[in-house]
Amino acid sequence: MIILKSSRELAIMRQAGRIVAQVHERFREVVRPGITTADLEKVASRIIEQEGAIPSFKGYRGFPAAICASINEEIVHGIPSPKRVLEEGDIISLDVGTIYKGYQGDAAITLPVGKVDEEVWRLLQVTQGALKAGIAQSHAGKRLGDISAAIQRHAEVNGFNVVREYTGHGIGQEMHEDPQIPNFGRPNRGPRLRPGMTFALEPMVMAGDWRTRTLSDGWTVVTADGSLSAHFEHTLAVTNGEPEILTKL
Repeated sequence: MIILKSSRELAIMRQAGRIVAQVHERFREVVRPGITTADLEKVASRIIEQEGAIPSFKGYRGFPAAICASINEEIVHGIPSPKRVLEEGDIISLDVGTIYKGYQGDAAITLPVGKVDEEVWRLLQVTQGALKAGIAQSHAGKRLGDISAAIQRHAEVNGFNVVREYTGHGIGQEMHEDPQIPNFGRPNRGPRLRPGMTFALEPMVMAGDWRTRTLSDGWTVVTADGSLSAHFEHTLAVTNGEPEILTKL
């Protein structure tokens, strides 16, 4: 995990995060029935380029796109395609990463496509609430396990499950840095948080069982039982006060 050494480094990470937030804001405007995930890829690529950044994901370990676009039972790493057309009642998880002047921003949102039923909407709200619960524990002096436990507790008391195989992570000049930050765990475990630490928290919450499988494309991760999944993520910095969310406008 990077420890930021200067206000300049933090300012650059803020800008990387702001670009991610701009993409998400545009997604909120354009996601609708009939649009394809390839269309969303174009939207993101255009904004990232216009802001003088480059996409973190494209080419990362061979990933072929600038965003991950995961629909319904797809948890993460869905590959955009002109053949993937959004339909009324779908949900779509959109993960975006940018590199700006050598520093990274990374965040994800899950959006409804048109109208969704009440239980689907509750899944989105609970997943977003799990992220907020983790952020609330991201204070100097707390431990990483406090974050993981808070995320798990919020999801499970509301009747959902958290992914086990995929985690939050440190972030700075590299997209994935130590340590891993699981979405489950026990409080009062792990290293203590210090001002200047930057990491990405990303609850992935399932309506059904937590087990997963990977599709034949080698990337797209889905729920093993076909249940719906939602994904929310922010990059944040630990400060001497409240944690600072870097991936919001």
